[in-house]
Amino acid sequence: MNVDRLVFVFAGIVTLLSIALTLLYSQWWLLLTAFVGVNMIQAGFTKVCPAAFIFKTFGAKPGSAFD
Repeated sequence: MNVDRLVFVFAGIVTLLSIALTLLYSQWWLLLTAFVGVNMIQAGFTKVCPAAFIFKTFGAKPGSAFD
C-alpha cells in the first residue's frame, strides 16, 4: 500500500473507533471524529498530513497526494 491509501485507511479506522467510543462511553469522543475531518480538509489544501509523514518515516511507498 502507498501512503495515500494508508492515510485513508487510518482516517476511516479512527473515525469508526470514535463512533464506537461515543456510543459506549461519552459524546466527547465525537471531537476525535471532528479532528479527523478537519485534518483531512487541511491536508487537502496544504498537502501536509501528520499521518502521511509518519507512514513515510516507517517506509511506506510514496503516493501522488502527499509528495
